[in-house]
Amino acid sequence: MLKHRFVLAASLLAFVATGALAETPWTVKQDWVSAHEAFLASDALRGRGSATHDEAVAAAYVAAQFQSYGLKPAPGMDGYIQTAGVIKPKISGPASLKIGDATANDGLRLIYTSAKPVSGTVAVATSDDPAKLPVADIVFINAMGKASAGGWSRAALAKGAKLVVFRDNAALQARYGTEARAPSVASYLEESPPKSGLADIAILPAEAFDRLVANKATTGALDLGEVTLEKALTSNAIAYLPGSDPSAGVILVTAHLDHLGVQADGTIMHGANDDASGTVAVMEVAHALAAAPQPKRGVLFVAYGSEEIGGLGSHYFADHPPIPLEQIVANLEFEMIGAQDPKMAKGELMITGFERSNLGETLKAKGALIASDPYPEQNFFERSDNYSLALKGIVAHTISGWAVTPTYHDKTDDIAHLDLPFMTAAIQSLIVPVEYLINSDFKPEWKPGGKPGAK
Repeated sequence: MLKHRFVLAASLLAFVATGALAETPWTVKQDWVSAHEAFLASDALRGRGSATHDEAVAAAYVAAQFQSYGLKPAPGMDGYIQTAGVIKPKISGPASLKIGDATANDGLRLIYTSAKPVSGTVAVATSDDPAKLPVADIVFINAMGKASAGGWSRAALAKGAKLVVFRDNAALQARYGTEARAPSVASYLEESPPKSGLADIAILPAEAFDRLVANKATTGALDLGEVTLEKALTSNAIAYLPGSDPSAGVILVTAHLDHLGVQADGTIMHGANDDASGTVAVMEVAHALAAAPQPKRGVLFVAYGSEEIGGLGSHYFADHPPIPLEQIVANLEFEMIGAQDPKMAKGELMITGFERSNLGETLKAKGALIASDPYPEQNFFERSDNYSLALKGIVAHTISGWAVTPTYHDKTDDIAHLDLPFMTAAIQSLIVPVEYLINSDFKPEWKPGGKPGAK
């Protein structure tokens, strides 16, 4: 009899302890964050190059973590990995730029190319404001003002330009170096025609730039040399947490797991912040929610491949969603949360496109440590995987830490340059906002003019 009483008492204690544990707020442990980073940003994964075997290994790791938390495959999927065929153009030989009868090849640095022939009309920008760019196929830019090369390129593309040519300066040298290197090349999904969000980008030494501009020719062409096409696969890791009310919709929580891989000189671009940090956030938010009571809304967790070569993983997901897109209530993308932005208040994160919808202001009113993007000239809303979903009409934003950190796309983006306490606290701060979204009736909406037009 005494034995039975002891067992009963022990069972009651276990029940009380379990109940108390369930009521204890979830705590993200820095050891978990550090362990994920130690693998994803390790030499073994060689920088998780887009649409490579290393990216596939990273996706398999994320998928295994999802499964270990008790998450399910997404509806219609028999596993946790979604793959897509990718075409990766390769360019051989040095590029050459001819304007009229003047040619420049020595010192020409091709930074980005769509791998398509460039020829047509030529114009020279007379303002350092990208909004005042002249209309031409090839545009020469002497004074960049406050805009980045990417900002100029996007503005030029919007006006129909194919190539922007910059006069070399200290800012460009700090960003892209001084030596010629293999250009970034626009890859594309095998099932789709090539798309690009940028005009081609080239840099010329001051002497060559001035010589070509002085030519005053009205037509020109960029010769890329031989272009070959390589086939590859990209991988998205996807998991699902079912909700209790199928009619309430689904919240999409995402990041991208790829980075820049290994450079031609053998340097590994680890991408600890961009975007292993966001991938870790997705995993740890999934970890927390999987341990909580079943939410009202379902949650899709996705770590995309091939963001760095054009957001291909998110584009493929948007075109091949495991659930109908109209069921997705909102998308939160996590990107580069491994360092505190000195422009932001302590512990605060920025949300891109804050003014475009009522999502950011609602989450902030619920206690989320977020604020508007302090770098509107960088067009960050359009530069992350959230944009693939936004183009489909879904209210989708990216939450970031220090988006212009000096380690961005640099070899110093490694674990040693992460602020792990800040990153852990940032992930912790994301759990309550996501919990609000998955357990409330709130459905975010675009504000007038906020919804981007499909391209």
